[in-house]
Amino acid sequence: MACLDILHTTTYRYRQAVSLGPHRLMLRPRETRELRLFSHDLSITPEATLTWAHDVAGNSIATALFDTPTDHLVIESRASLEITAPAWPVFAISASAIEYPFLYSPDEWTDLGALTTPQYDDPDDRFARWAESFIMGRPTDTLSLLKDISNGVFTQISYQSRDDEGTQSPNETLERGWGSCRDFAVLLAEAARRLGLGARIVSGYLSDPQTSLVGSAGSGSTHAWVEIFIPGAGWIAFDPTNRSVGSGNLIPLAVARNIAQVTPVAGTFLGSNSDLLSMEVVVRVENATSPNDSFLAQRGGADIALV
Repeated sequence: MACLDILHTTTYRYRQAVSLGPHRLMLRPRETRELRLFSHDLSITPEATLTWAHDVAGNSIATALFDTPTDHLVIESRASLEITAPAWPVFAISASAIEYPFLYSPDEWTDLGALTTPQYDDPDDRFARWAESFIMGRPTDTLSLLKDISNGVFTQISYQSRDDEGTQSPNETLERGWGSCRDFAVLLAEAARRLGLGARIVSGYLSDPQTSLVGSAGSGSTHAWVEIFIPGAGWIAFDPTNRSVGSGNLIPLAVARNIAQVTPVAGTFLGSNSDLLSMEVVVRVENATSPNDSFLAQRGGADIALV
């Protein structure tokens, strides 16, 4: 179990005062059985009117509306949460899905819908052949197969941080032999879909107190990974950037079919491209004290804890 405080600051600076269009913010951590959110606050400069809603995937979406022109925009998200995901998870996969290939139930197939459909063209079937190359036999162990594909992304593709907008297609990543965490996530999700499995992209934070993980900047950073649906176990997190399975050091903000749908901050301004001087993102993930522990400490924690 880990209690964490997260500070995520996005700063835009403009050459002159510009009018800001609506900004779509996906910055509220997504609560799960393994993630408990204690608090979340958004602070925006200049002042904005915020409205909240949930999208089709159940993500929390804040829309910021601005009245005043400005030469800077600062969006600060603060969250306090608890992660209880085990470091070495055991998944209760249904007997019907332990071996691949397997069939989803009619309801699962209907509800997964587009999450099982490949999102990128593959005219010469090169990518399909790459995905199929991990299948050593039919049947084969489902979880082992997915681990092998994730490991294959890790070992065959070199990680390179990239600040440019956009994501490479799976074939582009294979051809270039390098990519960022979002390219890795797209590659794995598309491979799962080519094999007939439901997969979704996740954006969020990578908690790295030991500063030893790939794609990390200090104790934490923005990150992208994949969740694949396996009957019985449900959505299983795979982080191909770090060759890991499970949510032990992953803090989700949003899930979606396409990587473009989970951008943490997206918006427009009225002006030319040259008006944008800079955009900076800083994320801090720090260990914190559980609110329950703080309460016990204030009341004489050791004695109360033993009652």
